[in-house]
Amino acid sequence: MTIRDLLATEHTTLSYELFPPRTPAAEEALKSTMEVLASTRPDFISITYGASGSTRSTSRSVVQRLADAHTIAPLAHLTCVGQSRTELVAVIEAYLEEGVRDFLALRGDPPQGQVDWSPHPNGLLYASELVALLREVASAHGLDVSIGVTAFPAQHALDQWRQQGLDVLRAKQDAGADFAITQVFYEVSHYERLVCDADAQGIGLPIVPEVMPLVSARRAHRAAELTGVPTPGELLAALEAAKDSATALAAGVAHAAHLSADLVAAGAPGIHIITFNTHEAALALVDALGLRR
Repeated sequence: MTIRDLLATEHTTLSYELFPPRTPAAEEALKSTMEVLASTRPDFISITYGASGSTRSTSRSVVQRLADAHTIAPLAHLTCVGQSRTELVAVIEAYLEEGVRDFLALRGDPPQGQVDWSPHPNGLLYASELVALLREVASAHGLDVSIGVTAFPAQHALDQWRQQGLDVLRAKQDAGADFAITQVFYEVSHYERLVCDADAQGIGLPIVPEVMPLVSARRAHRAAELTGVPTPGELLAALEAAKDSATALAAGVAHAAHLSADLVAAGAPGIHIITFNTHEAALALVDALGLRR
């Protein structure tokens, strides 16, 4: 069953995000994390893809391990950045040959140190083009795939970006996307407004909210820097006042659990948890929500 099929049911999905390890020690730690996360029987786990395809081989190895060792559906990230159309086709075909049928198509961020985003001279400019390419390659092999894209509730809350964001999301749907996963946000009303406005403009993609349990002030500051989405003041204050890591983790999980419960109550089809390749906060959040299978 693909992620598209799962999201067509009334089942509240549970999923996680992992990133490919960069050192042997990180790889060993990830194996342990995957074992623990697998025990909750998630519906799928997504694996990020480094800038310019820099983690291509390690991303694929994590995808293979999920499918083979844990029989969990992997959601393979793909980005346009720094790769030609020919290179992207080769990556897609390799994933298809390995049995991957679920993809998350992203434009991607510029490589570290590069301020402005620019496409490969023989590459793709928009995520919608990557969606279309995935459909084209899969169809050429007689295969059906499930394709996800990203949505941005926090940016949607800003008047100057609202219609542009909806136009981009519609273009992804028109290219063949099946569902969306949000980027980080902290207000349920932002998610509700995005879903309502999208529906009003004929965008019917199921939108899965991404939740990031923040378990330290340092991580909260870093997340705000990377995403451009400010950490809620009350959460940041609690993290900065925490006397130890256990207290900080409890505060971060409590905030994420409240947000997640409200999102499910508002009709979200599932919860996608950013793990930072560790299991403690993710597991505590799953237990708080009663989503452990």
